[in-house]
Amino acid sequence: MALYKPHACYLEIMRSLGISALFACLLALTGCHSDRVQATVSNHTSQPILLMEVDYPSASFGTQNLAAGADFHYRFKVLGTGKITLTYTDAEHHDHKSEGPYLVEKADGPLQIIIAPDGVHWQTSPGTKFQMPPAS
Repeated sequence: MALYKPHACYLEIMRSLGISALFACLLALTGCHSDRVQATVSNHTSQPILLMEVDYPSASFGTQNLAAGADFHYRFKVLGTGKITLTYTDAEHHDHKSEGPYLVEKADGPLQIIIAPDGVHWQTSPGTKFQMPPAS
């Protein structure tokens, strides 16, 4: 006759939970990376920007006021391909538009958009994954 051993069953459950917990910790430590663009729009002028909008493939973002010297941060995932554009209205109520890099669905990395007195400057870091537009 076999004897029931609750101690052995308990050890088996604890061993299974320990392995599951270890796997969960390892997964959390390795992290998951999703392709995202980390955009920063910087106002390097001496006047506020009254309205600012950034359009990219499949969506847009913006703000109604960007003070002189201020930054606006936004993270987004690109769905589709196409150019990114900045449209803004300055303190004198003049509208401005600037085209930036061509974005693809796997675009990833930082993007700096600088509104300066001499115009708009687009900067990416060497590790940023963007693409040149296709030849027409």
